[in-house]
Amino acid sequence: MFGITGMFVTSYRPELAEFTKDRTGWVVVGADDYVLHHEGSLFIAGLREAGRAYNTERTYAGRTALFLSYCALQRLEWARVTVWQLARFLHWLVETPLPSRVRGGGGPDRFRDANTASAIVGTVCEFLRFGVRMGWVEPELLGQLTEPCYLRFLPVGFDPGEGDQRRTVRSRLIKFASVDAGIEWLTVEQVARLVDVTRHARDRFLVLLLWCTGIRIGEALGLHREDMHLLADSQSLGCQVKGPHVHVRRRLNSNGAWAKSRRPRVVPVTSELGVCYADYLHERAMVPQAEGTMQVLANLFREPLGRAMSYSSVKGLFDRLAQRSNLIARPHMLRHGAATEWIRQGTDRAVVKELLGHVSDSSMNVYIHVPDGAKRAAVERADARRREVTR
Repeated sequence: MFGITGMFVTSYRPELAEFTKDRTGWVVVGADDYVLHHEGSLFIAGLREAGRAYNTERTYAGRTALFLSYCALQRLEWARVTVWQLARFLHWLVETPLPSRVRGGGGPDRFRDANTASAIVGTVCEFLRFGVRMGWVEPELLGQLTEPCYLRFLPVGFDPGEGDQRRTVRSRLIKFASVDAGIEWLTVEQVARLVDVTRHARDRFLVLLLWCTGIRIGEALGLHREDMHLLADSQSLGCQVKGPHVHVRRRLNSNGAWAKSRRPRVVPVTSELGVCYADYLHERAMVPQAEGTMQVLANLFREPLGRAMSYSSVKGLFDRLAQRSNLIARPHMLRHGAATEWIRQGTDRAVVKELLGHVSDSSMNVYIHVPDGAKRAAVERADARRREVTR
């Protein structure tokens, strides 16, 4: 009635499952009975096996569960949906208020924006393509999800082919026109405010680590103590890199942390960060449960004590820091802030790209922000010139 599995289930939810003591992953289950949704969970497992980031796995599990819940609500078989039904789902996403738990338990209704709705449907299309490969979904649906699109403006580095044959690509049909919401970042002054409201050495170290290195939060949570080479000379550790630095590596972690970049890299750090790390280690030594934890960042003030910090732990921490500093602050804003400051100081873009672990040059474009002061100066210079001509 409601799909290949999940008969009579009214809604679904993403759930973090513990496969072994040191390995976790996301699955899709019935919201009431916690019975595994076989196809949805296999889709998420496929992402995991393909090396997709932990946050991608978590996000896709939530979006897949939302789609399956919608199909149950509308009495649709998810594997037999039509293009028209997917289009209706797209509009339902922006027309339906978010649940009260997402709004914080009260306040006025909040709605998803068009970009979020389009991203959710994009995940659903990927789920359906996976279903075609697995034999759950009719292949005819694939051709109806996209349409030919001619690229008038080519991305940087894109090769259109000798006869421009690569200019025509398949574009997703079911989506809203994209709206660029811009990139949020923290300025130097805002980072200082954030550091000022930290109450523990660990929290101060985490904020300065993200700002100093520009690494992603998943990379920070995945750092092991052996990755921290904060001495002026690390040859005693078998490392030939000079100066204090950290090694960013992709590996499986018990807390689900995952480095997005497959290529390991070395990121230099300042001596101040080394001092902050020493303060943090002293604080960490006061929690005996953390002694056997390989990860650098551990729970010291909330249960489970000593265990490696998780994404949700960091979110809670930054929510508290944002409230104390009266700022909007998320971990990724420190990465954007660091890159923006590097570029404004005239750092070569190739160096910034290497520090951030980017592969494509085009990935750097989002970090190029024109300061408000520069825009105001341009307007005032032009108007001064007009007044001069008028006189």
